[in-house]
Amino acid sequence: MPIRHLVANTRLTLARLGPHLRFSSTGSRPDSQRLVACAKAESDIGKGKVWLVGAGPGPPDLLTVRAARLLEAAEVVVYDDLISEVAAGLAHPDAELIYVGKRGGMNSTPQQDIDSLLVRLCTEGRQVVRLKGGCCSVFSRVRSELRALKAAGCDVAMVPGISSALAGPLFGGISLTDKELSRHFLVTSCHDPGILDWTAFSGIDTLVLLMAARQLAVVVSKLCNESDRTPDTPVLIIRSAGTRQEAIFEGTLSNIISVTEGELLSPCVVVVGKVAGDRT
Repeated sequence: MPIRHLVANTRLTLARLGPHLRFSSTGSRPDSQRLVACAKAESDIGKGKVWLVGAGPGPPDLLTVRAARLLEAAEVVVYDDLISEVAAGLAHPDAELIYVGKRGGMNSTPQQDIDSLLVRLCTEGRQVVRLKGGCCSVFSRVRSELRALKAAGCDVAMVPGISSALAGPLFGGISLTDKELSRHFLVTSCHDPGILDWTAFSGIDTLVLLMAARQLAVVVSKLCNESDRTPDTPVLIIRSAGTRQEAIFEGTLSNIISVTEGELLSPCVVVVGKVAGDRT
């Protein structure tokens, strides 16, 4: 994936956001050199630091202000799949950009190699942003990276982002909670549906399923046969939420497979429950 290949409207979005992304509490607009100096000041002199940063669901204007500032300051950006435009658009021109994305069914960088890379960069004294899709706290393997960095004595901090589990349903036109339709919701990964206890999902008003595209038929079967869902339970699938590739598929457990037949669904958020049928 060519990291410097950006579409015109992404650059336009970043240009429009520029003044806001660089706003500081003192009213000044520090340049990247000053930001790097401030970043280094947070660590011991001569030591590197790694920020584990959530990039949000994809669109650059859904990045947090803090994340944008750190990207401008970073000497190295280690980034995931689906967020190359964010990394290239906001990183300093001199920053080193390293792609370590993971996609189901495709060649991916082993997690152990990513852990080792972050440790090496930090011990070299580099200021590193590890840019992760969504939020660092939600299915991002952040524990592995955090443990490796801590074990090596590296200085590390985490910056939250907007998880697709929360953003996707909003782009799909639904609310995850409602006093009548959805008093609670559960978020889970369906990368390996065979290891999940589907009976435990019974009684949960709304399910938010991530990484379910390749296993959708299995997921539907599990929900109908091992949970308390009936075939007429509403299902909403939001693909590539908030991006130009966004697509929304509506159905029920009984027909969602036929509704999405032949469609490329990944990456997507699958919402199951009454709120999925209450789209505005």
